Amino acid sequence: MNDFPKLGLDIAKKTFQAVLLRQSKQRHKKFDNTPAGFADLSAWLVQQGVEQVHVCLEATGIYSDAVARFLHQAGHLVSLVNPARIKAFAQSRLVRTKNDKADAGLIARYCDEACPDAWTPPPVEITELQALMRHLDSLDQTRGQLRNRLTDGPQIELVLASLRKLIAEIEAETERVWQQVRDHIKGHPELKAQAALIDSIPGIGELTAAKLLGEITQLRAYNSASQVVAYAGLNPKERQSGTSIKGQSRISKTGNARIRKALYMPAIVALKHNPLIRALGERLEERGLVPLAIVAAAMRKLLHLVFGVVKSGKEFDPNHALAS
Repeated sequence: MNDFPKLGLDIAKKTFQAVLLRQSKQRHKKFDNTPAGFADLSAWLVQQGVEQVHVCLEATGIYSDAVARFLHQAGHLVSLVNPARIKAFAQSRLVRTKNDKADAGLIARYCDEACPDAWTPPPVEITELQALMRHLDSLDQTRGQLRNRLTDGPQIELVLASLRKLIAEIEAETERVWQQVRDHIKGHPELKAQAALIDSIPGIGELTAAKLLGEITQLRAYNSASQVVAYAGLNPKERQSGTSIKGQSRISKTGNARIRKALYMPAIVALKHNPLIRALGERLEERGLVPLAIVAAAMRKLLHLVFGVVKSGKEFDPNHALAS
């Protein structure tokens, strides 16, 4: 618990709403989500007689990262909070009003009551890797959309030729960005070492290793594999209430969806080619689990292996893994 005034920020693409909570009194103001707006926020806090705050904002990626970094560098205590936690907090308070000011006030109250952990910005090389990998993913999605249009009903040849040209350009750009990713990882010894460790796990290739390193920032800082699994939203969520409600456990999905997407195909490959994952899949199949549940378990186990090789600094050893 800290005695800092609480600052809740509701972030949008172009603006953000700030609510300062101090001694049960609120002050609010709207700012541009730009460097100039960040400077205006600092000036406003000085006007309020505040030197240091505990600021909370939802982790919304590119829209929240810049202001979070700015405030952290300015010496404030910053907490990036999973939006699901804010939603659950609102539901527990029976909140019915939904607007930017109310949301920022709700986040400030959550900050005051829950006192979430402080956030530390990831190293610049991780932020750059994440940006490159997300751009690569966007290019892949665009290519898929264009390919679908090739077979989306009758098309005249001029349109088809244009689509093929665009696809070729996207594929060339994808290869160029992928090479930039490789060069970036090679240019940073720790990233290079961690990528090689993750790539040693059967089922996980060079591309997936880069995606995981970009999305699970500071992997070695986690205390346990279960924390990494929870961050990815792959932890089991049981559905049971007395004797009347009892459903099959599902993954929570309260976490980083990009990690789950990155691990789906590797898990399917690992169920065939990774002896540890294959043995797990066979046991679960004997217990009667459905294929999707088995794949989810394989994804979860892969994350355990990723954490293990990075934390230990040793490549995957199937003999050691099976023995343990």
